[in-house]
Amino acid sequence: MRIDLVGLGAVGASYGARLLQAGEDVRVVVDPVRATRYGDAPTIVNDEAVPFPLRSAADDEPAELVLVCVKRAHLDAAIAQLRASVGSGTIVVSLLNGIDSEEVLAAAFPQARVLLAVSVGIDAVRDDRRVRYTSLGRIVFGEPTNGPVPSSAVAAVAAVLEHAGIAHEVPADMQRELWWKFLVNVGVNQVSAVLKAPYRVLQQPGSPARDVMVAAQREVLAVARARGIDLGEADIERWLTVLAGLGPDSYTSMAQDALAGRPTEVESFAGAVIDHGRRTGVPIPVNQTLYGLLRAAEPGPGAAGGAA
Repeated sequence: MRIDLVGLGAVGASYGARLLQAGEDVRVVVDPVRATRYGDAPTIVNDEAVPFPLRSAADDEPAELVLVCVKRAHLDAAIAQLRASVGSGTIVVSLLNGIDSEEVLAAAFPQARVLLAVSVGIDAVRDDRRVRYTSLGRIVFGEPTNGPVPSSAVAAVAAVLEHAGIAHEVPADMQRELWWKFLVNVGVNQVSAVLKAPYRVLQQPGSPARDVMVAAQREVLAVARARGIDLGEADIERWLTVLAGLGPDSYTSMAQDALAGRPTEVESFAGAVIDHGRRTGVPIPVNQTLYGLLRAAEPGPGAAGGAA
């Protein structure tokens, strides 16, 4: 399958490398600045140089599948870069954190088939052009609701992932899964970023960091219930089982950003919870505190402003 990939960070490079190794026709969509940067130095995934082909600016043939792996703040730029990649019937899969990227992509590309998707359990870490992971986790994806017979788009993506050896799952209620991953990220990404700490700090039962993570996630439960999304305490326990299996010395993507002095995805997490809390009347003091701490620590002017 002809696959265009935008976003060669930890997630994009990890999954992209596996797809390339499986023989899939993968091209990386880049702007001129990144084209020069990527041409000057190879991307290294688990100590192996991966020769990612770059999509030529003169190539106007659309892809069959587009994988969007940028950070939420870069989604608008990615959409502009993908104009030639997305044609009638192109399948678009977004692996962004948060709960609104698919809606944005569907509005930008009404001719495409935009599926809902999340990656779960991947522990990839990026250091400049070097990426390392111990687990690729799995990709959970599908239509908002999925019956016993998958849609043609879902079946096509499942076949690609199966061929590449990437674990995947098509749940009956994908909307619920999207909110579950949001719950996960609101807790683990934000607390790890405040502490600039690896997973081990959150894996210890009874630790203060773990307690704050769970408290932030319980606020998502309350907001989700107010919006009619059926999440409960069992979903937090499900996450804690996943957390126990992650590399203790690995870092979340948001902790990596905090350590590197880059802007974080706090607007997609605490910012979104705050917004939903206002709409539903649900109090969200833990996420308001996390929002203030993370925004205050970010580089650049106006870091302390925003939704709080």
